[in-house]
Amino acid sequence: MVDVSGHFAMALLFATPAWIIWGGRGALAFTAFTLVTAMLPDVDLVLRHFVPVSHHGVTHTLLFVVVVSSIIGAISARYLTSYLNAHSRIRSTRISRETVFVFATAGFIIGGVSHIFADLLSAPDIAAPLAPFWPIYRQHIVIDVIYYDSPIWNFGLLGVAVALHYLLARHKRYPLHTRYRIGDPKKGNKS
Repeated sequence: MVDVSGHFAMALLFATPAWIIWGGRGALAFTAFTLVTAMLPDVDLVLRHFVPVSHHGVTHTLLFVVVVSSIIGAISARYLTSYLNAHSRIRSTRISRETVFVFATAGFIIGGVSHIFADLLSAPDIAAPLAPFWPIYRQHIVIDVIYYDSPIWNFGLLGVAVALHYLLARHKRYPLHTRYRIGDPKKGNKS
């Protein structure tokens, strides 16, 4: 497992496609949301005080990340869609429940998967190895190319990720026109 800055860096790297899908404000919101969700698998550090789970156990699996992300995405779509449509800072004529579901679910999945990937790159230096494909493939997977406390990897990767997002934000093309777009394409809004 890399330190928190390494997890944030990996989440930033995994969130870069948001600039193509949403562009502008949508991409910034998605990137910020992905940073918040990047620590999702480490919920086991809190849960272990209440239930018998181990660090790098079930919460560090793709199954856990996808199931939790889908549940939170469905709840978000149900309860946040009308709020987002009524919010004055969101420049859109209509945000569908489907868009809110995709946005929230993808943010959680990308944050969680980036966390698992970063842990694969550095476990088992000081933590147990991961079995991210459990229950389909129960064997541990170890890549182990990064040392946990390496400032070069953690902060270097964070610097590269921030620079990449800066370059993508400065790019003036509109995002792809998809049904998940946030903003009104008829008004020429950059979202």
